[in-house]
Amino acid sequence: MTLKLQMLGTGSAFSRKYFNNNALIFDENFTLMVDCGVTAPTALHQLGRSWDSIDAVLITHTHADHVGGLEELAFQMKMRYQRKIPLYLAEPLAGPLWENTLKGGLYQEKYIESLEDVFTVIPLPVGTPADLSPGITVELIHTRHIPGRDSYSLYLNGRVFYSADMTFDPQLLHQLVTERRCDTILHECQLEGEGQVHTTLSELLSLPEELQSNIHLMHYADNMEQFRNSTGLMKFLEQHRVYEL
Repeated sequence: MTLKLQMLGTGSAFSRKYFNNNALIFDENFTLMVDCGVTAPTALHQLGRSWDSIDAVLITHTHADHVGGLEELAFQMKMRYQRKIPLYLAEPLAGPLWENTLKGGLYQEKYIESLEDVFTVIPLPVGTPADLSPGITVELIHTRHIPGRDSYSLYLNGRVFYSADMTFDPQLLHQLVTERRCDTILHECQLEGEGQVHTTLSELLSLPEELQSNIHLMHYADNMEQFRNSTGLMKFLEQHRVYEL
């Protein structure tokens, strides 16, 4: 079964041009949203899609460019469509997502008092593949981002690595390609500066060419075009384009 990817946005947290780095992943009859940031509602509108066209949402971590659109999603589903959308996430994210991010906007006494009142919350195991639909299998991989805060990258269908925000981890990338048959890497990329909480372009360029040839870059800044010819064998993912994985 062919897996398809459409990036709602490909930009970094502060991008204005490329929107937040969120994605839609499709099999034949199922649409999974990976992260739902501040710009996700606008991106969906530009694509002519409604919230009701999304079958489930998966959250990698709790920064606003990855969860800032969940409040609208929750209200739209509850008020307009009268259904709970499945929310997939690692169990350690559920408490902080409600208490520190969504409770302030969603809480209504005796009506919305918990994450479970607006979503069908489905915790995913870490390090174990889980079937989300007939054509989409996801394994959460704990990856480093902000010290003391959990973040999880995705291994899709045993062959596609989708990075959350993460610091450079060449050992993981080598292992996925050489030991786990990964043939596609969708990797976040900070184009300039030191990679304190993100992976930099210069770090990715230090990888051998056989790895670079598998890498597609996302989560980049608005000056991406200046780097179009400076990425080695790696290519930029483009916002709203549909890719067959």
